Amino acid sequence: MAAGGSDGQDLEALVGEAVVDAWTDDEQLSGFHAKIEENLALPFTTTVLGVEVTVTGIDLLPGSGIVAHCARGPHRQTIGILDLPLPDPPPAGSEWIAALRRWSP
Repeated sequence: MAAGGSDGQDLEALVGEAVVDAWTDDEQLSGFHAKIEENLALPFTTTVLGVEVTVTGIDLLPGSGIVAHCARGPHRQTIGILDLPLPDPPPAGSEWIAALRRWSP
């Protein structure tokens, strides 16, 4: 499957893989976090509000969901993974972000 380019059937299969054996929304979100953490090629560079940043990691934060850790020089900020603009071409493993978007209410 091409990074970032997934059709609906592929995304449904990824969603199923991420949420297998998870019953609650929190457990399912944890499943997505694990899949993204395992598969997303880090670090990568993208542009946020016209500024180039480096995505250095991801995390699962209570109340915030899955976030990307972004850095530019000494500055650091977390951004919701679904709010993060991906570069073109997107990094390997970004199809898991697309699957999360598909699952997310």
